[in-house]
Amino acid sequence: MVGSPNINGNTAKLVNAILDGAAENGAEKVIYNLASLDIKCCDACCKCQESGCCLIDDDMKEIYQEIRDADTVVLGSPVYMWQMTGQTKLLIDRMTAFLKPDFSSRLDNKKLVLVFSQGSSDRDAFKPYFEYTAGLLYYLGFDVLETVIAAGTDKLEVSFRPRLLEKTRELGKLVSTPNLSGSGFRRAESELISIL
Repeated sequence: MVGSPNINGNTAKLVNAILDGAAENGAEKVIYNLASLDIKCCDACCKCQESGCCLIDDDMKEIYQEIRDADTVVLGSPVYMWQMTGQTKLLIDRMTAFLKPDFSSRLDNKKLVLVFSQGSSDRDAFKPYFEYTAGLLYYLGFDVLETVIAAGTDKLEVSFRPRLLEKTRELGKLVSTPNLSGSGFRRAESELISIL
């Protein structure tokens, strides 16, 4: 899922590289451009916590099913105003439907890769926010395997960084390995050369 209004931008290229790598292992590649979808704001009615289904009739119905069916979810956003885009935040807010009334998750440690692109060349400039976001998604029931951070993309787009795209493709191959647990992923991922 790409949360950038620029559907051919840096974030989309990184998400696509991960999905292309996964497809090389036989995974089905499905991509959603959130800016092109009709996703309304959560109205906090909390009916979804009782039934597991949001009552709002929009494109989230398809997204919910896609997340439930997927082995791994890849969620990408550029950094706008020190955080994810508004399009991405709408998606996150509507994921309340994955919580039960006791706030336990309806998801069973669904594998997730986060992707952020940022103009700042300081890779750690937004680290606390990225950690917060990973923690929130963990609370919702995702096993956040990796957070990919592409820094300095205002000065050097990812299209001109072939090693970065190759690493993200390799990451896609890794996350699509059947029956790979979070701990197994982390052992294998440590063998990838960190170039982000």
